[in-house]
Amino acid sequence: MTDQQTAPPPSGTGCVECLDAGGWWWHLRRCVECGHVGCCDSSPEQHASRHARDAGHAVATSFEPGEDWFWDYEAGASARRVPLSPPFSRPEDQPAPGPEGKVPPDWKSLLHRG
Repeated sequence: MTDQQTAPPPSGTGCVECLDAGGWWWHLRRCVECGHVGCCDSSPEQHASRHARDAGHAVATSFEPGEDWFWDYEAGASARRVPLSPPFSRPEDQPAPGPEGKVPPDWKSLLHRG
């Protein structure tokens, strides 16, 4: 992305791969290069960082309401902010963890701890 470009809109309101596979997530991340929404590294499947590695799209931002940070997976450090296309987060009425009805009762014990 050049400095003047706006990041594309998000791919949806939840982790693309988790939704396709019937899984669940803790928090969501949005790729600033293509808009892919994936689950965070605390989530069981860690789809956002997997997307960063597989697609070569290093920078993501939080897709959680009220959060506005950017992360460079390749550098393992905070990244420069870029303009985003809306929406800027998952819907506030969408639960975290999510999606509703797919989260196991023992979900806390299944999170990855860094």
